[in-house]
Amino acid sequence: MTKKILLVEDDPFLADIYTTKMKEAGFDIQVVEDGGGVIARIKEQKPDLLLLDIVLPHLDGWEVIRQIKESADLKDLRVIILSNLGQKNEVEKGLQMGAVKYLIKAHYTPTEIAEEIKKVLKE
Repeated sequence: MTKKILLVEDDPFLADIYTTKMKEAGFDIQVVEDGGGVIARIKEQKPDLLLLDIVLPHLDGWEVIRQIKESADLKDLRVIILSNLGQKNEVEKGLQMGAVKYLIKAHYTPTEIAEEIKKVLKE
């Protein structure tokens, strides 16, 4: 069965590149461009994995992951943070908040990101 990914990314150019790459990798991917609508979309679509940017309009990624981990029916959703914020303390914060991985955009090609997602979904 095709794994469903919800990508939260407000940059249309990056969202387009990641969407193309994830589809090539065999994933069903949907995009949300703003943190405000993410929780409702997760409940509606039941993705296997959330690919989450931190810097977002309306509700940032930290708040999104906090709400997911505090929600009884969402807390088991696997979250990979995909952000340009690469400070050590931010990476640690993301992992402490419950992300399974923290990928810094500049360090990974879209193909490598797809590979990381495959690894996480096999766990």
